Amino acid sequence: MIYFASDFHLTPDDEINSRSREAMIVSWLKEIQRDARQLFLLGDLFDFWFEYGHVVPKGNVRLLGQIAVMSDAGIDIHLFPGNHDQWTFGYLEEELGIKVHPVPKTFHLGSKDFFLGHGDGLGPGDNGYKRIKKVFGNQGARTLFRWLHPEWGIPLARKWSRRSRMTHGEEKYLDKSSEWLFQFANTHPQREQMDYFIFGHRHLPLDLTLDNGRTRYINLGEWMNYRSYARFDGKDIELLFYQNPEARFIGQ
Repeated sequence: MIYFASDFHLTPDDEINSRSREAMIVSWLKEIQRDARQLFLLGDLFDFWFEYGHVVPKGNVRLLGQIAVMSDAGIDIHLFPGNHDQWTFGYLEEELGIKVHPVPKTFHLGSKDFFLGHGDGLGPGDNGYKRIKKVFGNQGARTLFRWLHPEWGIPLARKWSRRSRMTHGEEKYLDKSSEWLFQFANTHPQREQMDYFIFGHRHLPLDLTLDNGRTRYINLGEWMNYRSYARFDGKDIELLFYQNPEARFIGQ
């Protein structure tokens, strides 16, 4: 089996029930370890993550430890950093033995072709964030932030991260034309070659078919409310919920 998940938004304290959510995520990872061949984590695992030369943010060691156990067991694990945890500079690869992809990438899995990424900054609209993302990705800006002592830099960044998350409010689905990531997939030059476009970032579990009537756009939702993930058996993919029987995905 191949599994996909995103948007855990874990924090080092118990804000937004982070500790109990981490325990739930670790429990899920232990269960899927029985049959998982690959695991794709599509970003925002942490509400904030920045790797200094000799320092990483504290907390969430149970999640990191379980990922390391799975990687050591031979499970192929891929991470696509999101807008909250994009500042990875080698520690996760070296310590956990996973593969980190800073930009979206295509994969041939089983008999299907996948386009995978976190999803931030893709599609029409959200121009304000796209400008900020350029700053976040600028090497000079990253160097300046690294010069801040972690006792100053990390709390400052977490305050911004918390504000960014809170501005989203309750996510609501309107229609396909309002879904920027759906529009990105629907107009992508490779849409006829792809079987699935899978993203995180949107915080809604979505399973929508592109206008070509064949290719599916799937959003993995999040783990603060839905505890949603996807499972691919080599032929077809399912959008599922972990210990959340009342949750439903949006599709047609």
